[in-house]
Parts: sequence; C-alpha cells; structure tokens
Amino acid sequence: MRVAAMYDIHGNLPALEAVLEEIRQAEVNHIVVGGDVVPGPMPRETLRCLLDLGYSRAVYPRQW
Repeated sequence: MRVAAMYDIHGNLPALEAVLEEIRQAEVNHIVVGGDVVPGPMPRETLRCLLDLGYSRAVYPRQW
C-alpha cells in the first residue's frame, strides 16, 4: 500500500495540483492531509479540489 502525506498546503492551488499529479503517477492508494489547508491565496478553490478527491473529514487530536 502506498500512502502520501500532504501538509501546509496554505491555499496554494497550483502547488497542490502539481503534487496531486505526482501522487497519481506514483499510484498512491491513500492520501493523508495533515492541516493548514485553507489559509492562503486560493482557499475556496483549494478546498474544492480536495473535496472533489473525496476528502471528507479531518481528525483532530483531543484537547485535554
């Protein structure tokens, strides 16, 4: 199984699209998105791109 981890996307849609192309070429089975997705220059478009991939939820560590 191949897993790709993406962090610190920061609303950078062109960079996200480039990384997703590399992930497709690497035949990755699962993608983990670790945070800092939306704040940045293209927040709506970036989130839409991830939602179109099937990105559906985030799991946050419990705050004690």
